[in-house]
Amino acid sequence: MLTESQCRKIIDFALACGQKLASKKKPLAIEVSLTGTNVATSRFANNEMTQNQAPSANYLSVRVLKSGRQARLDSLDLSSAGIEAMVKSAVKACDLLEAEDDLLPLPTAAKKSQSTSAVDRYHPPTVKLTALDRAREIGKIIALAEAGKVSAAGVYSSGENFNAIGNSNGLFRYYRETSAECSITVTDDGATSWVKAQSPRYGEVDGALLAERAIAKAHLARHPQDLTPGRYTAILEPAAVLDLLTYLWWDFSGTSHVDKLSCLLEKVGEKVFGDNITIVDDVGSAMQCGCPFDGEGVTRQSINLVDKGVVSALVHSRQSAQRLRNSTHAKTESTGHSLAQPSAMGEMPLNLVIEGGISSIEEMIQQVQGDQEAVLLTRVWYVREVDGATKLLTGMTRDGTFLVKDGAIVQPVRNLRFNVSLIDLLNNVIALGPSIRTAGVEGFPAIVPAMMVKNFNFTEGTRF
Repeated sequence: MLTESQCRKIIDFALACGQKLASKKKPLAIEVSLTGTNVATSRFANNEMTQNQAPSANYLSVRVLKSGRQARLDSLDLSSAGIEAMVKSAVKACDLLEAEDDLLPLPTAAKKSQSTSAVDRYHPPTVKLTALDRAREIGKIIALAEAGKVSAAGVYSSGENFNAIGNSNGLFRYYRETSAECSITVTDDGATSWVKAQSPRYGEVDGALLAERAIAKAHLARHPQDLTPGRYTAILEPAAVLDLLTYLWWDFSGTSHVDKLSCLLEKVGEKVFGDNITIVDDVGSAMQCGCPFDGEGVTRQSINLVDKGVVSALVHSRQSAQRLRNSTHAKTESTGHSLAQPSAMGEMPLNLVIEGGISSIEEMIQQVQGDQEAVLLTRVWYVREVDGATKLLTGMTRDGTFLVKDGAIVQPVRNLRFNVSLIDLLNNVIALGPSIRTAGVEGFPAIVPAMMVKNFNFTEGTRF
């Protein structure tokens, strides 16, 4: 992994290479980004260790602005000759592209030093985990699986990554963080269950505890029965919530509104969701992870996206803010959410925190009484967007779907296909669990609660 001083040296060299190619008649502006990952992964299947990988890679990206044009090139070659050649190629690429009417100059450095991060998620013990350490954790999982007479498969990973960016206007930022992750799939007589956890600190990723949960659920999921399709109350575990709401996040970006592609178009300031829905994008949250500056090196701001059902704000890059200022939104400013430019998507909220409640999943189950029926979902998969305007999604349940009656799980059911609008879903929330850091499959981790929702539309059964 590259240290802050090593990144600064490489970035300064690339900037110097660019300045050699500039002139008073044809000035250049250059942005240089470095990213790296050193995350090792140990895999297991059928209750046996199968593989250990320890890749390490550093990536260099150079963006050149020249005469109203911009070009970005990427490379794995961090040698002096490689860097110099890529800068020259990026400058030449600018001459082959069309000029952009609204191209912004690069951001400038803040008056206060920006070399260090405002958040610290670097955990040295996590970096020091070896293949043997991960094997010991997996050994605990396998021992529990064998004792439970089930088959376990999954991964346990640990390591670190970094982001660094600098430009010819004097800006320089550096951030590093550690990561540990465990994902387990358990199979018991054809029934499956799944759990996943991710954190900057490996001590918060307890493989044995995850395995116990997955094994218990796999036992419970054996011999599923058919369930008549229809609208049911659904109890969504946090992973299911996350993998559904992942499809809503870009609708909070300024670019999605400029391009008139957001389901929230012209709804900022309006009540769109239920009173119990509050969503914040906050990189500084104690449970969050991620880089505290955006793809251009601008500091990320904490933005209250939804306040008690009201869409209160969007996130912006400098580009989307300018485009909106040029239309009817004179006071729009960047919130520090730009993706690496140029980007058709513009920006994204990447540090979502959904305010939770106090109801545990067990308490949600106990609320189902009398003639009521509910379906408990462990997770969803194969989710696809059907209608962007209403945020209608289709997908299927997976790895543990259960019928709930009279305050208890009464039987496992075969997986079901569903069609559900995220706008409707967030207006139909009956109860919320405590918000926890959650890792899914469809998108990046976020802080989300379990949700109990009414009128969840199951359209048909599946064959498994």
